[in-house]
Amino acid sequence: MGKKAVLIGCNYAGTKAQLKGCVNDVQKMHRCLIDRYGFLENDIKVLIDADESYTQPTGRNIRSALSDLIKSAESGDFLFVHYSGHGTRLPAETGEDDDTGYDECIVPCDMNLITDDDFRELVDKVPQGCRITIVSDSCHSGGLIDDVKEQIGESFKDESEVQGDGNSASGIRGFLQKTGDAIESAFKRDDGDDADDVSVNNRSLPLDIIVDILKQKTGKEDIDVGNVRPTLFDLFGEDSTPKVKKFMKVLFNSLQGGDGGADGGGGGGFLGKVSELAQSFLKPKLENNADYGKPAMEAEVEGKQDAYAGTKKKKLPENGILISGCQTDQTSADATPSKNDKAESYGALSHAIQRIVEESEGKITNREVVLKARELMHKHGFKQRPGLYCEDKHVDAFFICD
Repeated sequence: MGKKAVLIGCNYAGTKAQLKGCVNDVQKMHRCLIDRYGFLENDIKVLIDADESYTQPTGRNIRSALSDLIKSAESGDFLFVHYSGHGTRLPAETGEDDDTGYDECIVPCDMNLITDDDFRELVDKVPQGCRITIVSDSCHSGGLIDDVKEQIGESFKDESEVQGDGNSASGIRGFLQKTGDAIESAFKRDDGDDADDVSVNNRSLPLDIIVDILKQKTGKEDIDVGNVRPTLFDLFGEDSTPKVKKFMKVLFNSLQGGDGGADGGGGGGFLGKVSELAQSFLKPKLENNADYGKPAMEAEVEGKQDAYAGTKKKKLPENGILISGCQTDQTSADATPSKNDKAESYGALSHAIQRIVEESEGKITNREVVLKARELMHKHGFKQRPGLYCEDKHVDAFFICD
């Protein structure tokens, strides 16, 4: 039986996305894994952006570390992944009427976004008899892996907690409005003696800030909502995430007169509904470089639906567990004590888990971790509601490992 982990922390120092507590979260979890759970130093891969001596948490490096973790796994192993950083949601870009969902993403330090579908493909490769626990202290993390069985989430009722109003919005305008509402809610704190005296930043990265950062990275001003995915492909090429490559393959097939499917055949129509920004962005690229689309064209795509945001997948493999910092439409908090200069910044979920594990000496179930985290975070004024997603047999299994 082995115990192996990947810990990822992104503070994004010097950018519009800057946070303060993410690297601290990883460092504390690293010590917790060794002291409380018996992990060996050599079996923990740490990626943080605050120290150049560590592997940097770029999109490529994160995917490589997760892939190596899963490839090294054998039946009976316990795998653990902790991500602390920004989360975001990409709205549909295809223009298709059926493409009405979002891609929930984590945000690596280089902005090479990793989507819920990309996570899903990695988790699908976990070998039978091997258990993987993923803790994501990021915004919108309740949707990080599609179609997972919800044990504690939106349908979980607790009268002591503040519940969402259930309202929905559609389209780009609705997406931006919902994001704005979520950002504001992260700053609304409960009054009272139990509320921490902290300043709070949130771990959501709105689409307009992503666009601004991409403009800075590329030096181009023609980036907008309608061509974020093409920009990511243009910027990262072979290193862009699988979901982006699939999107681009469908787009390139459409440019060639196909329907966006894997074979490029059919009657077309897809491109005509795609943003004009994306079309004008791509055509010069293809005209000037015949190999420009090669990384995308090598991707395996069953049909144009593979490019859709919010593509539904089958259930999480039976040995996978996701503990999210919040629900899919919520933001997570990055907190900094206001009156104690020596106190370190932290993520609300990560901080709660550390306290809970310390008090329980590590012997605590997944259900107890999430319920106690909800209670503790609510007590201290945080509006986010952690979630638990897994098969029934893991609800009362011990957190991380037996």
